[in-house]
Amino acid sequence: MLAATDLDNLTSDRDRIIAQWRQGLRLGQRTLADWHSGPLAVSAVPGAGKSHSMAVAAAITIAREKLHQRRQLIIVTLTRSAAANIKDKIKNCLQELGLPPIGYSVNTIHSLALSIASKHPELSKLDLTDRTLVMPSANHKLIEDTVQSWLSQNPHSYRCLLEGEGFDGEETERLRRQSVLRTEVLPSLAFTAVREAKSSGLSPADLWEVAKLYPVGVAPRNEDRYDILSIGAGLYQAYQELLDSQGYLDYDEMIAGALRVMQDPTARRLWQQQVFAVFEDEAQDSSPLQEKLLRHLAELPDRHPSEPDVRYEHRLNLIRVGDPNQAINSTFTPADPKYFREFCHECSQIGDLGSPRLEKMEQAGRSTQIIMDAANFVLDWGNKFLQPPTLSPERVTHDTAETESVFWLQTIRPVSPGDAQPNPTAQDGGVEFHTPSDVYESVRSIEQRLTTLFKANPTANAAILVRENRQAKFIFDRLADWKRLHPEIKLFEAGEGDRTSKIPGELLVLFQFITRPHSSDYLKATLKVLLERKLIDAQDLDALAVFPERFLYPSILEIPQSPTVRRAREICCELLRSRLTLPHYQLISYLADRLNYQSSELATADKLADRIAMQTYGRGSIYSTIEVLQEIVTTEGFENIDDGSESRYTASGQVTIITMHKAKGLDWDYVFIPFLSDKIPGQLWTPQGAKFLGDFTLAEVARAKIRAHLHHQSLPTPRDAWELANYLKQGEDLRLLYVAITRAKKLLWLASEQQAPFLWNRFNWQQGDRLQDSKPSPLFSALCKKFPQLVRQ
Repeated sequence: MLAATDLDNLTSDRDRIIAQWRQGLRLGQRTLADWHSGPLAVSAVPGAGKSHSMAVAAAITIAREKLHQRRQLIIVTLTRSAAANIKDKIKNCLQELGLPPIGYSVNTIHSLALSIASKHPELSKLDLTDRTLVMPSANHKLIEDTVQSWLSQNPHSYRCLLEGEGFDGEETERLRRQSVLRTEVLPSLAFTAVREAKSSGLSPADLWEVAKLYPVGVAPRNEDRYDILSIGAGLYQAYQELLDSQGYLDYDEMIAGALRVMQDPTARRLWQQQVFAVFEDEAQDSSPLQEKLLRHLAELPDRHPSEPDVRYEHRLNLIRVGDPNQAINSTFTPADPKYFREFCHECSQIGDLGSPRLEKMEQAGRSTQIIMDAANFVLDWGNKFLQPPTLSPERVTHDTAETESVFWLQTIRPVSPGDAQPNPTAQDGGVEFHTPSDVYESVRSIEQRLTTLFKANPTANAAILVRENRQAKFIFDRLADWKRLHPEIKLFEAGEGDRTSKIPGELLVLFQFITRPHSSDYLKATLKVLLERKLIDAQDLDALAVFPERFLYPSILEIPQSPTVRRAREICCELLRSRLTLPHYQLISYLADRLNYQSSELATADKLADRIAMQTYGRGSIYSTIEVLQEIVTTEGFENIDDGSESRYTASGQVTIITMHKAKGLDWDYVFIPFLSDKIPGQLWTPQGAKFLGDFTLAEVARAKIRAHLHHQSLPTPRDAWELANYLKQGEDLRLLYVAITRAKKLLWLASEQQAPFLWNRFNWQQGDRLQDSKPSPLFSALCKKFPQLVRQ
């Protein structure tokens, strides 16, 4: 037992440490440390140190409130790696205070939902013992089955889509349209409608109701001849029925199950009594369903009659930290920066709790001043360049402009003198703008700059940020000779791991084709894999897949195939012969080699082959191999060979080639951003093969309609919905560039080439594909005009 004086000394030491922590925090960060109760929104600029300040605030809260296993602080973040990082920081802080690592729990939103749902199966209506977790993509087997189910139940709607525009009844065109609808249009629509509606708390029945809403005065059949949302609702219903009947569970279903638990008063009070408060990181990436769950957990338990009555918002112990300007995932997820902005606005209206409810954490020590100036310019310019299409000037108020605009206006400011993380000194001016003659010269310029930089500072790190993996692979290949001349500099391409994660799906496609070559769907899927791997040239795959027999074994009566088509046929025929000449257990190795897999990809394929051999021991056949591959792809149960550590991207003495999306949360001394053409921000486009439906895509129209409903706006017509979707896409492109720019510490190198590939996914430099004239991104031009002294000739 500790004596009273020992306890006093211990408390005094903790108070001294906490006071030192608080003194070391910046002004914006101190609001987190000083928080006691109520809602708080923190909008933090890039490099503001929000993870550090959140860990300190968590440790102070745990110590002050004497939290324990039955009364915890819940911290929620986006990814497992981020959760592990902040958990270690809180543990270290508690250790410094002399406290055990208890009283808190760090989770991803899905692990938290799983914990709640699994403890109340009768309320969540989820029996997790016989459910398989899936994360479907647009080409997932579950989505494919969803489309087939909808087709069988809705022949009239399907016929309306098939006729589209300008259909003359010609059989080949009908088959081509069927292929496009079944393999591209409807899977994409199903995936988008399910994802957007389910993550927002809409059931299939709810979406059916939304589908009945139309703008006032608009004749629905004239404006939306396909009734797109009704098709989306039907696909959603078919998806949900398959999910239940096949024993699958998706991530949104886990959150919905947890919310069903929280709707029960007894269970809700039980959980709320165990939770003191909820801290959420990366709040700009939350969906409405996720926010609703966190609000339930953060509410104080139901008021006892003896307790004083207080306003609802005062009973919400919830801190949400994020940056709406770094919301770059709405293309892949239902996240929308508007939701976090609305929470910020809600908190700003609460002014009677004696402390700020909205804090803008604007000081950042990551970058040098000129890089911050460039980033701040992007915010102001972006809001002027891109205006929301649904807001006429007379409807724009301060509040709507804040929530609807591309960027949330918050300026990145340097830290104060004496800060523990001072802003670095600029390297050679800090920012450079280049206009190389073409993409080849651009890479040569990067080579020369890297050589000079690493010669001066061998322990530095650098990154080359690109929009897509094709660009990363091009740069990596072009830097091969430079790497051999500079073995002391490590060169790492982050996209290599992404490619290896696709291996089970690619091999499954090829196995399905060699067992059923007469299937148009399997043939088209195989051709898409070959196109992705640059083994064949871009062409109309639907036209080839309409009649598999004519394509694979043309008779002398057929029109002679072009060299491009003939090359595709030869590879497909090679694949078919492999089944006849090789035993089934050697097919994975052969197919991996035929797809030109690189060393890490071959290692991953070998690992996959070993797993299949173990699972099919005693019953080996090509069909059992397909069965195991199908299970792996469906359940996301296979991991590529990868160490999973984020530090591998930022190692000293290394150049990392990485996409802008994957670069979020990371930073480097030197950042290079080439290929800034006028396609950034880019326009949405309709694939040529799907233009018989109109100059829009059904998936994007459905997404814009659902989001308009969620934002309490009138449902737009397809044409207006397409315009809105285009605005959302361009806005995300600009935020992506903002994220890329703010990764740089000492030097930012930007380039817009005068000649570049028209489409990177069809460009093969090794075969001498020609370049085309390219115009600079409007943002690049604006930056050059703003900072003319930084333009390099």
